Amino acid sequence: MPAHPAHAPYDALLLLSFGGPEGPDDVVPFLENVTRGRGIPRERLKEVGRHYFLFGGVSPINAQNRELLDALRKDFAEHGLGLPVHWGNRNWAPYLTDTLREMVTEGRRRILVLATSAYASYSGCRQYRENLADALAALEAEGLPLPQVDKLRVYFNHPGFVRPMVDRTLAALAELPEEVRAGAHLAFTTHSIPTSAADTSGPASGHGEGGAYVAQHLDVARQIAGEVARETGTEHPWRLVYQSRSGAPHTPWLEPDICDHLEELHGAGAPAAVMVPIGFVSDHMEVKYDLDTEATAKAAELGLPVSRAGTVGADPRFVEAVRELVLERAATEQGRSVERCALGALGPSHDLCPVGCCPGRTPRPAAAGADSPYQPLQGAR
Repeated sequence: MPAHPAHAPYDALLLLSFGGPEGPDDVVPFLENVTRGRGIPRERLKEVGRHYFLFGGVSPINAQNRELLDALRKDFAEHGLGLPVHWGNRNWAPYLTDTLREMVTEGRRRILVLATSAYASYSGCRQYRENLADALAALEAEGLPLPQVDKLRVYFNHPGFVRPMVDRTLAALAELPEEVRAGAHLAFTTHSIPTSAADTSGPASGHGEGGAYVAQHLDVARQIAGEVARETGTEHPWRLVYQSRSGAPHTPWLEPDICDHLEELHGAGAPAAVMVPIGFVSDHMEVKYDLDTEATAKAAELGLPVSRAGTVGADPRFVEAVRELVLERAATEQGRSVERCALGALGPSHDLCPVGCCPGRTPRPAAAGADSPYQPLQGAR
C-alpha cells in the first residue's frame, strides 16, 4: 500500500473558468469586469451585451461549469481519489480570489488548476496564470499563507478531449438531410484572436506564423476529420475557421470568419456544412450565439443546410481525462515515470510554461510557470 495518496503532493483541484452573468442585471457589470482598463463606455457595453439579453441575461457557462464540477467530484470519489474540487472564475462569481482564499483557509497548500481552455494562447493560458498571480498577491497582502499553484498542461490532443468531438461530429453529420450528407464540408471553429497573439502563442521556440495556437487546432482538426472518414467511409473537405472576433477593425485577427466561410462554401457549390467548435470546452455563449444564432441565420439566408456538433462538456471521457491528467502530474512531481497520453503529431505539452510562453502586450506576473514569483517550483517539470 502506498505511503502517500496517488494525488500527492496535491491537496486540491481548482476548476478555473471565464465566468458569465446569471441574470439581466449582471450583464453590464460582468462586461465591465471583462473589459476593465479599456475605457469602454457603459452604453457601449449595453450594446455589446445584446446577445446575453437574448438569452435572458444568463450565460450558459456557469451551469455548464457546475455540471463539470459535479461530474469531477463524482468521478474522483468513485475512483478513490480523495481530492476536493473547487471552482473559481476570472470575471464573475465565484471569483478566483475568493475561492483561493477559501481553499487556503481550509488548509490547502498545493493546488492543481484545470483551466477551461484546451489550447496555448495568451487569453487561454497566460492570462489565467496572470489571474492566479493577482489572486495570490491579494492573499499575500491579507497576510495569508500562499499555496503553491500548478496548472495542468493543455489538453487539446488528449484522447478524452478528441474522441468525444469525433462522436459529436458524426452525430451532427447524421442530422443533415441524407441527400447532402456525403458532400458536407467540416468547418472546425475556434475563437479568433489577434494574429500577433497567435504568432507568439506557445513556447518562444515555436513562435512564428500562427504559433502553437493555430498548429494545435489544425492537429485536432486533422485527427477528427481522419476519424470521421474512417467511421463513415467518406472523406469530408474541411477547414479551420474562426469566430467571435471582438477587436478593433484595424487590428489583424485570424481569419476566415465562420460566416464568411459559409458564404464561400455556398458560392463554391458545397451542398452542406457541419460546424465543429473544437476551440471550446462547453456550449457557452460564443457557441450558442455566434454559431447557433448568427452563423445558422447566415446559412439559412444562403440556403445552405448546416448542423452544429456539440462540445465535450461533462462527457465522462473528458472527466476521466482530467483525472488522468491529475494523476500524471502528481506522478511526475513524485519523480515517477508515467505515460503522457496524446494523439496526433504534436505530442503532450509541457507541464511548466517556460519563460516567453504566450506573452502579453504588457509584461505582468504570472503564476504556475518558470517565471512565477509566487511559489517555489522545486520538483516541477
